[in-house]
Amino acid sequence: MENQVPDQSTQLAQNAAEAVARRSYGKLVAFLASRTHDVAAAEDALSKAFASALGTWPANGVPTNPEAWLLAVARRKFIDVKRGDRFTESATDELPIMDEIMAAAPENSEIPDERLAMMFACAHPAIDASVRAPLILQVVLGLNANTISAAFLASPAAMAKRLVRAKEKIRETRIPFRVPAREELPSRLETVLDAIYAAFSEGWTDPAGTDAARRDLAEEALYLARLVTELLPDEPEALGLLALLLHAESRRHARRSTAGDFVPLDRQDPSLWNQNMIREAEMMLRRASEFGAIGRYQLEAALQSAHVDRCRTGKPNWEAVVTLYGAHFALTGSPVAALNRSVALAEVEGPEAGLNAMNEIASDPRLAEYQPYWAARAELLARTGARDEAAGAYDLAIALERDPAVRSFLKQRKGRLHSPSHSRE
Repeated sequence: MENQVPDQSTQLAQNAAEAVARRSYGKLVAFLASRTHDVAAAEDALSKAFASALGTWPANGVPTNPEAWLLAVARRKFIDVKRGDRFTESATDELPIMDEIMAAAPENSEIPDERLAMMFACAHPAIDASVRAPLILQVVLGLNANTISAAFLASPAAMAKRLVRAKEKIRETRIPFRVPAREELPSRLETVLDAIYAAFSEGWTDPAGTDAARRDLAEEALYLARLVTELLPDEPEALGLLALLLHAESRRHARRSTAGDFVPLDRQDPSLWNQNMIREAEMMLRRASEFGAIGRYQLEAALQSAHVDRCRTGKPNWEAVVTLYGAHFALTGSPVAALNRSVALAEVEGPEAGLNAMNEIASDPRLAEYQPYWAARAELLARTGARDEAAGAYDLAIALERDPAVRSFLKQRKGRLHSPSHSRE
């Protein structure tokens, strides 16, 4: 049977459903789960509501308020499931709650955005620390277990199991979905910031902004980072994260040439950077520094600031960069910080020194499938003349890279290894 091309009404319905999913999935899950205390059931009901939309909207048209339509259908799906469990105590308790949900969100009203409350609920101390940030990414931002596992250097199967257990914990202990009291906020803040950063990093993999889902993800992460700084204006790490994201986002349009080729930082045209974002980032970083409590995100934002200054002025500042990455590693023990310090050290003391430092972390299993590790290793090996070893490292980096433009860039670098004119570039 030949594949059928969707008619115009079906395509419009699919486009509308996809747009609502990108824009409002986390918002709707947070709204449902905050009242039922059952994240998995909220996700399941909402998934069924989206399936109903694809079956109904092509014939009836996209509703004026698609979010409210989805919420109403999700409510019915939830009730159907609970009626199937009607002999359980939880079903008796939860069915009346669904009437409250619809009363709180009538058809033509704006549905409250409760994602921030959901994020802090997922960071509750009753939930295992290793899964708090991943849980936020799945529930609030709709990322799947495979994507989340890559962000946290874990296996997809292990991550999926942790997420299921965490949702069961929320349901069993009825963790409140609310922004906690101010004295409780700092202890949960790190988890929330980690999740926002991981979400932004996933969106960052679409530098040209052509993937709507990833583009929206980067925008959502920036929005949530701003929301946290508004809630906690005196938290230096929240300010540091916002500064970091602004610095990164400011360079989005310089990361690709007009032909779509990858452009590394030291070859980007600073005139293409968003100067307003850079100024705001610097302001946030200065505000954070006034509190005298240094943290990971302030250090990472300071590193971005140092890179920007070097590229703008042409004045090397690698010694400062080495110091900042050293402080980052001392604070966090992050193998990524140690890797970046090795790369910076190579600029100060030469590629052999960088490789020696890199060898100290080579046995860390978290780096085995981390593409930047192999790309950086290949570059330093090439600079020492170990071309065959460099080629092997490039092969691993190419195999691990998802972005076609970056893969092409790495292939070009590998191809130059054995050319007579090969030199450090």
